[in-house]
Amino acid sequence: MDNTSGKNLAENATAVPQMSTLTAALKASGLADKATSGGPYTVFAPTNEAFDALPAGTLDNLLKPENKANLASILTYHVVPGNVMAADLKDGQELTTVDGKKLKVSVAGTTVTVNGATVVKADVKSSNGVTHVINKVLLPQ
Repeated sequence: MDNTSGKNLAENATAVPQMSTLTAALKASGLADKATSGGPYTVFAPTNEAFDALPAGTLDNLLKPENKANLASILTYHVVPGNVMAADLKDGQELTTVDGKKLKVSVAGTTVTVNGATVVKADVKSSNGVTHVINKVLLPQ
C-alpha cells in the first residue's frame, strides 16, 4: 500500500491484492460504504494471510449473510476514531474503538503491536483516515 492520500480507506484497501479478503468482508458486512466517507478513522487492517490464519471454516462462516452482524462487530473492532499515526502510539496505551471497546498498544523499539497483532506497514494515508496493516485479525473479547 502506497501513501495514496487522495483515495478513501475503501479505495486504498481495494487497490491492494493482499487486502482482498478485508475488502470482501467489508462488503459482506455492509460496512463498505462507511469506509468511503465520514471519518477520519484509523484502521488496523488485517492482511489476507491474517484472515487465512483463523481456524478452518471461520472466515467462510463469517461471510454468510446470517452472520453479517457478527462480522460487522469484528471489523469495527479494527477501527478507531481520528487519525492515529504510528508515532502517536505509546507503549501501554489503550485505544477506544468506534464501538467503545479497548485495544492495547505495545511498542518495543520500532515494533508496534495492537492486541498482539504486529503492525507490518504503518501510516498509509487516505482522504478519510489512516491505515496500519496488521498480521492478525483482532477478535473482540
